[in-house]
Amino acid sequence: MDPVTGSVSIDAQNIMPIIKKWLYSDKDIFIREVVSNACDAITKLRLVDYKLAENCSVHVEVDKVAKTLRFIDDGVGMTQEEVEKNINQVAFSGAKSFLEEYAKDEDKENSGIIGHFGLGFYSVFMVADKVTIDTLSFREGATPVHWESEDGMSFTMTDSDRTTRGTTITLYINDAEEEFLNYWRVHEVLERYCSFMAYPIYLEEIKPEEEKKQDEAEATVTDENGEVVKTEGEEEAKEEAAKPEPKPINDTTPLYVKAPQDCTDEDYKAFYRKVFHEYEDPLFWIHLNVDYPFKLKGILYFPKLKEQFGGIEGQIKLYSGQVFVADNIKEVIPEWLMLLKGVIDCADFPLNVSRSFLQNDGYVRRISTHITKKVADKLTGMFKTEREAFEGFWPDIHPFIKYGMMRDEKFAERMKDCVLFKTTEGKFLTLAEYKERNGEKLENKMVYTSDAARQDAAIRLFTERGIDVAVLDQAIDVNFVSYMEYSATAGENFKFCRVDAELESLTAEGEAEALDQDKLTALIREAAGKDDLTVEVKPLANESIPLMLIEDEQTRRFNDMGRIYGRSEYTMPAKYSVVLNSRNKTVKKLASREKDERSLLLTRQLYDLAELSRQPLEAEQMTEFIRRSMEIVDIASEL
Repeated sequence: MDPVTGSVSIDAQNIMPIIKKWLYSDKDIFIREVVSNACDAITKLRLVDYKLAENCSVHVEVDKVAKTLRFIDDGVGMTQEEVEKNINQVAFSGAKSFLEEYAKDEDKENSGIIGHFGLGFYSVFMVADKVTIDTLSFREGATPVHWESEDGMSFTMTDSDRTTRGTTITLYINDAEEEFLNYWRVHEVLERYCSFMAYPIYLEEIKPEEEKKQDEAEATVTDENGEVVKTEGEEEAKEEAAKPEPKPINDTTPLYVKAPQDCTDEDYKAFYRKVFHEYEDPLFWIHLNVDYPFKLKGILYFPKLKEQFGGIEGQIKLYSGQVFVADNIKEVIPEWLMLLKGVIDCADFPLNVSRSFLQNDGYVRRISTHITKKVADKLTGMFKTEREAFEGFWPDIHPFIKYGMMRDEKFAERMKDCVLFKTTEGKFLTLAEYKERNGEKLENKMVYTSDAARQDAAIRLFTERGIDVAVLDQAIDVNFVSYMEYSATAGENFKFCRVDAELESLTAEGEAEALDQDKLTALIREAAGKDDLTVEVKPLANESIPLMLIEDEQTRRFNDMGRIYGRSEYTMPAKYSVVLNSRNKTVKKLASREKDERSLLLTRQLYDLAELSRQPLEAEQMTEFIRRSMEIVDIASEL
């Protein structure tokens, strides 16, 4: 044909600078765009003639000497008319509003611009000074076409010397983007974006003849005299070693596209380790396989969280027709599900979806709702039919479940009866089970510990009376117990009380010996050096406990949240009171004797012991406590 020249589009002069400017941070995405186009070409051929498309593949060639990056497919190919339609006429629907939007605000989010206006192929001009296309259509009698452009705005078309069906796109990489002439850099990009594409993708580094000869020389075996050693069959073996069987870098049938019944546990674990580079197996997984009312496939894995909510970082990879789109798009995956690791493939999504599209699309909302339901169904099903296994997983999955309940009302409604509370004795109880076991001793409340070792004395006061103490010692539990109360998820007026904030259940039945309240109050206040200290005298069931410090539950929670979020300036002064056990013999003696130095010494020691059971003493307090302890030992030795 006669050479044809022209402009790609009347708007190209405006669009190309914007492509280069706004997509600079995502410039490696051009590889995904070109490879996915090549796969589309094979798919089109497959629709025309299934047998003709057998064994088709995509080849990527890195040539550092020629400074070129080539993408070769043996798909459907293009005629001259198809090149003019598909390449020369870019679909700029909405281009003007696009230009106006990004001209106004240079700080706007720039992700997902490619593909909005048919710009996929033109992303190559972010890295190339010149681009050529050589293509031959599968149609009988078709003429091969050569297309060339140096800026994406003007082109030349002539006959090509290509003799086989398919398309070769050659990028002449500019000096500023020579990273894309590095074999391993291209390999990394292909692995990230194209690891699950539907057709084999091969990557090859084109080496100069000198390097090839050097590689062959290094592979040659010689004896001590420098003679080439040859044995029977060895020459053939060397040739085979020098030309290993090429392997595609992608998996054309990833596990998530298979039917769940065709996958083994080891398959799931191997896929998890490979995709997420994890050495530790997941706890369990959910295989999503939906064809109606939308197409959705994927696998969600529950990793081991090791009872640590802070710093948890999951990864949900979103694909569209086996082409990687992005990680952790919260409009598709609810934020709280991002604690998981997984792969989600929504075939109906465009490769590049804007945030606004996702936020306003009903299809996306239905997918998000469906994923949430499947996760809840898996967990509730396991709770009902595999309670022992569910309890075994609980230490790892409870932060995820609690966070999800606080973030998603529907998820909370499904999961509220499956929440477990581990007791200090190692039992796992639902809220209903806890109420049934402890309802007679506790009135509409649960007692818990946030530090079983430090709060052991207070815990024993409850366990000795047959009351279960729940262990809620993770950072998320501070928020979770408040959520359970305020949302009435635990029931109307149900309360959670830490063991050092609840005494009503520990009071002894019957009348207690009357002690001088005013005298004991004055003694405690003087010993503690706090004139406004609230002091109560109550008969506790355990006679061995002389004194307890009771901290206000709500004030402590508020302060705990401030510390968790690093906002200590918003904490409130600690609000607590001292409870003296009127049934304890030491307290009785203090109430009956006149105040003197020994009474103050003993009272101060009791006060610090109670404080020490709650939290570590400050440096000066600890020094004084040790000195006082030695003094008491000296006094006791004289008795």
